[in-house]
Amino acid sequence: MKSNFLNMALSLTVIALVAAGALAWVYTITKEPISLAKEQKKEQAIKDVLPEYTRTDAPETVNGLTVVRAYNDNTFVGAAVETAGNGFGGTIRLMVGFDADGNICNYSVLEQAETPGLGTKMVDWFKTAKNKQDIRGLNPAKVKFAVSKDGGDIDAITAATISSRAFLQAVHNAYNAYAGNPQADGLSGASAHPHTIDTTATDTTAAKVAADSVPALPETIVATPAPVRKPAPKPQHDSVHCPAHDTIIVEPEKCDTL
Repeated sequence: MKSNFLNMALSLTVIALVAAGALAWVYTITKEPISLAKEQKKEQAIKDVLPEYTRTDAPETVNGLTVVRAYNDNTFVGAAVETAGNGFGGTIRLMVGFDADGNICNYSVLEQAETPGLGTKMVDWFKTAKNKQDIRGLNPAKVKFAVSKDGGDIDAITAATISSRAFLQAVHNAYNAYAGNPQADGLSGASAHPHTIDTTATDTTAAKVAADSVPALPETIVATPAPVRKPAPKPQHDSVHCPAHDTIIVEPEKCDTL
């Protein structure tokens, strides 16, 4: 019985080691091709999102994002920015191109894991000339760059508001990097929208609500003490000396000798 258990444990150990070795070997031989494919996809995305150009500067990092500036000879024509956001299904990675005036030229989705048939529509949704969903030609600094549900100028993907918010926030972050603006706090599609909130009004309202929510204390009733009745004073009688009894009589009318 003991021998069978040892044989089983040894067999499982050997199988686990062989499987781990196989996985490590596969990872090693595929790591470089995968990395190369990603770099080629980025290079193609830069070409797709920028106006026509003849050369680019070396990539630079602004607000934690990679910015590649492009030129026609010595004339600046725009920049491509690699950006990311937190979507409904995970990280969304984009390459966004801007012209020399800061208008969006195009974008390319490098990576996403959104819901098939919903969030995945971002690949083409925001560059389709329909209603208010096309962001090409817009300058994020000159429009309300948010979904219409949040008071913005852009139509969200149908039934994929969280993915749409994350996408637009990533594009807005790319614009800040392109323009050299300080990076705002990164927001996911599930969090607050990129609008300024009047905290003063909020704090005042909250204080008023807190004050109104405190129940009023009942009025204190001060009891008036009842007057203390003093016993009626005993009638005062003139005391006399009774010679028969050789004593002082308080009530002389009761003494028969007087």
